[in-house]
Amino acid sequence: MAKFVRKGKGGMPSLNTSSLPDIIFMLLFFFMVTTTLRDTEKLVMVKLPEATEIVKLERKDLSSYINIGTPILSKQGEYGTDARIQLNDSFKTVDDIRDFIAAERENKSEADRNFMTVSIKADENVRMGIITDVKQELRRCSALKIMYSARSGKVK
Repeated sequence: MAKFVRKGKGGMPSLNTSSLPDIIFMLLFFFMVTTTLRDTEKLVMVKLPEATEIVKLERKDLSSYINIGTPILSKQGEYGTDARIQLNDSFKTVDDIRDFIAAERENKSEADRNFMTVSIKADENVRMGIITDVKQELRRCSALKIMYSARSGKVK
């Protein structure tokens, strides 16, 4: 009878890394496809007010944003330090809100137009008169679903 003899320790086999670049590129491609980029550049500084009752928005793709606040430092020389209204990538007045809402409705599908929500992101130190003017103009153009953005506050 023959004896089975082991020739050395054998050790750990080397790890096959030939498919590792394929996996990395698949992950990279996945994150590139699923990530949404910011649509507009922020031109105003907004520190959201605190709120205790917060509800998350269900579909962010159906919302249009109106930012209200003081211009960023690089724009203060041109526009001053008073609160301004930002629609998309430019400063506008209350009278331009009607055209903004009409353009946003055109970008939505026919079925989703009724579910469009206008989100007002206003700085906590903005005068209420500007926000009231914006709300009145939104009523005139039949944009009645309005959401106010806020940060989470602690319940006391």
